[in-house]
Amino acid sequence: MSITELNNSISTESFRPSRRQQPSLKIQTPVIHSDAPQAPLVDLVLKRAFDIVSSLSALLVLAPFLLFVALLIKIDSPGPVLFKQTRWGKNCKAIKVYKFRSMRTDLCDVSGVAQTVMNDPRVTRVGAILRRTNVDELPQLLNVLLGHMSVVGPRCHAIGMRAGGVLYEELVPEYHQRHAMRPGMTGLAQMRGLRGPTDRPAKARARIASDLYYVGNFSILMDMRIIFGTIVSELTRGKGF
Repeated sequence: MSITELNNSISTESFRPSRRQQPSLKIQTPVIHSDAPQAPLVDLVLKRAFDIVSSLSALLVLAPFLLFVALLIKIDSPGPVLFKQTRWGKNCKAIKVYKFRSMRTDLCDVSGVAQTVMNDPRVTRVGAILRRTNVDELPQLLNVLLGHMSVVGPRCHAIGMRAGGVLYEELVPEYHQRHAMRPGMTGLAQMRGLRGPTDRPAKARARIASDLYYVGNFSILMDMRIIFGTIVSELTRGKGF
């Protein structure tokens, strides 16, 4: 299956908003249905091995560059170099995700619920460049190495994320099934160019549909295609902010 066929094989028609009310934004552990698709053991072992080798290699090779970025952040604005945020991990466990700080410390949203918009006044000068080039996400290589994340997987969402004012859990009843696997630095949604703020429910449903398709159809070969597709997508239409 080619990347184009992979993209076209995903339908979002079945993902409709749910009227079911969910609990408040207290961090709880939602239930993943026991009938959730089980990935092949061999592919999971290969995936973890690839994560360890690729993240460790990247951290070693990029170490001088990462230190340079850290220096630029310190010069540009006061505050820590890294920004930590609580997000959903595998099996709905809360994890701390690392990023280069790209916003002013007095305006940072630790919860991650307030999404970044175009020309966001919270973003620093250096932060704008980091976000546009996705360099701000490179510290997540440490999360991958520690086993909190994977190179490829569903997007790592902040707890309490909303789309058009609606909680993702309310928008798609199957939402937490995407947490049957480790969240990824990139994924099928990013490869398809589904990025930016989810100001409309339709945008969120399309991304969640991509995540659920990935979880239900995972293979190590799919991961390689997604990595290649992400590189192509970033080179041709990357537009982070």
